[in-house]
Amino acid sequence: MVKKLTGQLMLSVPIRKARKTRASDFRGVKMPKKDYYEILNVDRNASQDEIKKAFRRLARKYHPDANRDDPSAEEKFKDINEAYEVLSDPDRRSRYDRFGHSAQGMGQGPGGPEAWDFGGFGQFDSIFDMFFGGEGFGGTRSARTGPERGRDIRYDMDITLEEAASGLEREITVRRLETCDTCNGTGAKPGTEPVTCPVCGGTGRVSQTRSTIFGTTSVTSICSRCHGRGTVITDPCGSCQGSGRIPKTRKIKVEIPKGVDSGIRMRVEGQGESGVRGGPPGDVYVYITVKPHPIFKRRGNDLICEKLISIYQATLGDEIEVPSIDGKSSLRIPEGTQTGTSFRLKGKGMPDVRGWGRGDQYVKVKVVTPTKLNEEEKELFKKLGKMQGESMSDEKLESKGFFGKIKDAWEKRA
Repeated sequence: MVKKLTGQLMLSVPIRKARKTRASDFRGVKMPKKDYYEILNVDRNASQDEIKKAFRRLARKYHPDANRDDPSAEEKFKDINEAYEVLSDPDRRSRYDRFGHSAQGMGQGPGGPEAWDFGGFGQFDSIFDMFFGGEGFGGTRSARTGPERGRDIRYDMDITLEEAASGLEREITVRRLETCDTCNGTGAKPGTEPVTCPVCGGTGRVSQTRSTIFGTTSVTSICSRCHGRGTVITDPCGSCQGSGRIPKTRKIKVEIPKGVDSGIRMRVEGQGESGVRGGPPGDVYVYITVKPHPIFKRRGNDLICEKLISIYQATLGDEIEVPSIDGKSSLRIPEGTQTGTSFRLKGKGMPDVRGWGRGDQYVKVKVVTPTKLNEEEKELFKKLGKMQGESMSDEKLESKGFFGKIKDAWEKRA
């Protein structure tokens, strides 16, 4: 989706013959800014810890207070701080990796800069980049200078089926950015305050008039020095390095209701990262995964399991004990039960997460055919076969295997 960019693009195209571009047309054009990774002397795949260590090392080396006799130290320190501000923020770093320094003029969204997606315009974009410095259609881009809501945090939680059935309260550990206690979120060293941006004069925007082959173009864009805030930090806080927030590990309690299933997302309000410039905190979203159970299979709020019974129990009937999510339950097996028959235990399934009662439990019985019988048991089965109208010779019984035939019959009925 393409976001609408605010601002105006004013073109003054004189009616005259085209002329060759002269060197004077490019006077005052700034040289490209140095790569942020080069400024911090880190690899493009550097971790956040490596970036932080590099920043601290260079900040101590080029801090203006430690280099009063070096007029270039202050400018180097500003570059180092600017590079760290971008690369220490995952969202801003991602956009910088994609768009380079032009990404720093993009609007601020929740949790970081907001990328403007111009996918599909192809060469049309590069033409505007060539003539208008990559500012787009008029170039005035909004930046959020007021309070910003903190980012949300995702936490993945695995629970057992029993825990899902009974509900639980669990303490989880999250790592989040919190408002710096040293500077109270200002990013400035205690006793100091952010100063008015020397580039934009506190407006957060800069206007430039450029000469192109089309004529004169006036472009208003977000200040690249203060990123639209109107102020800059010249003496950053030693605890947060000017970001206004520091990472901390916290333990929070999460209540999981009865009946949850895999894919359910629980929201813990206000436990995400702290907001920026007085904005509200984000939330923690707990994504539930119910681990597979060795006995039960879940189908909605119903539970399904299998129970092995003997051929004698299936033939004569019996009252057996079966596992349930609450412990054990009694199940009556009627005589003549066939293998594969399912029995329903009403209300023995999972609780409904919305509080609408409980599901049922279905027990599928599987008849086990005996494999080792003594001579007396074999004779009893032979007599039973004859009584049931099955006249079989001893030869057939030996060759086919009477009990093998019974097994085949039970499996066909399964």
